Amino acid sequence: MRVLVVDDEVRLADYLRKGLSESGYTVDVAHDGIDGLHLAVEGSYDLIVLDVMLPGKDGFEVLAGLRARRPTPVLMLTARDAVEDKVRGLTSGADDYLVKPFSFSELLARVQALLRRSGERRDLAPTNLRLADLELDLPRRKATRGGQLLALTAKEFNLLAVFMRRRGDVLSRTVLAEQVWDVNFDSDTNVIDVAVRRLRIKLDDPFDAKLLHTVRGMGYVLEERPS
Repeated sequence: MRVLVVDDEVRLADYLRKGLSESGYTVDVAHDGIDGLHLAVEGSYDLIVLDVMLPGKDGFEVLAGLRARRPTPVLMLTARDAVEDKVRGLTSGADDYLVKPFSFSELLARVQALLRRSGERRDLAPTNLRLADLELDLPRRKATRGGQLLALTAKEFNLLAVFMRRRGDVLSRTVLAEQVWDVNFDSDTNVIDVAVRRLRIKLDDPFDAKLLHTVRGMGYVLEERPS
């Protein structure tokens, strides 16, 4: 099991890394919100322990950016103990909220409970998405079409996963920006168009049937169309 700790208190982060590692987890650490969000989105973690008061981006911003792209369980760990902070964290998508100071035994028990619930949800959730001859293996982050492996970058895989989860829906550039890029991404730039074009080269160009279509003035849609 892989855990990401995002906390700017170096000694506390090291303490958590040591304790969780001794409990059998593989642990990575980030000391600011920007690095934390990048690792959370681009990496493959089973759980994230997230501080609120972080440089770069605070914990609520990191949580919002993560929730736009991944359902990874999040335990917020913070000195902010006001009821409104707890409510904000939980309603923003955190799975649990633990106030500092804390006992490591309690934190470990909460981590184990979250991972247990997450495992139960994964058992019920689809791990493979299919459309025509296109298949996404989500746990292994592998995409194939017609049995051929597609050499996708991490960003291209995330983009294709959004299209696959919402196949048949026309997705605007704004929606794609929120789902795949930073929530503050400027969707008026051509970065999204370039990314979609690169994905299309790998997804559609080698094949007769095209799946990724442009809807002029609206965005893009992934769907099977009659030839």
